[in-house]
Amino acid sequence: MKPRFETCLEYVLGNEGGYSNHKSDKGGATNRGITQSVYDDWRISSGLGRQPVSGISNDEVKAIYLSRYWILGKCNRLPAPLDYVHFDGCVNHGIGQAARFLQRSLGVTDDGHIGPVTLRAVEEEMHAGNVESVCKDILTQREAFYRRIVERNPSQAVFLQGWHNRIKEVRERVGVL
Repeated sequence: MKPRFETCLEYVLGNEGGYSNHKSDKGGATNRGITQSVYDDWRISSGLGRQPVSGISNDEVKAIYLSRYWILGKCNRLPAPLDYVHFDGCVNHGIGQAARFLQRSLGVTDDGHIGPVTLRAVEEEMHAGNVESVCKDILTQREAFYRRIVERNPSQAVFLQGWHNRIKEVRERVGVL
């Protein structure tokens, strides 16, 4: 059986696609969901020189997702399928925003940092059999978040259908339609 990280990474990469440098994308040049700035930061912190994200290797992709999103986002501390829903949010919205979605769905202070209070609330929801409900709420929040992005900046409307398709796929994978 595959480690949970690898399974979730396959799902996330299925939504990310290859290299792109869309003029309206605030992230700039991106390959397999890794922006040039994240890639530069990771390579520098690893003692490597900068290079274009278009040349990112499979091993680098896996290492970045593991260290910068899965571990930092505390996805490894969450039960399935919440681990995947949160991981996808960390990748697509950043760790802090994804944490706020999770915290709001749990009814705890949404400070953007997953600590003991948030993890205890996750455990309580898990024991109560409410993990799917938490997943559904997070995905609903994400859809509203995307709409607000477009309302504030109509140039981002070009991405709205893709964002909605991503949420639909996550919903289907975790069975919370």
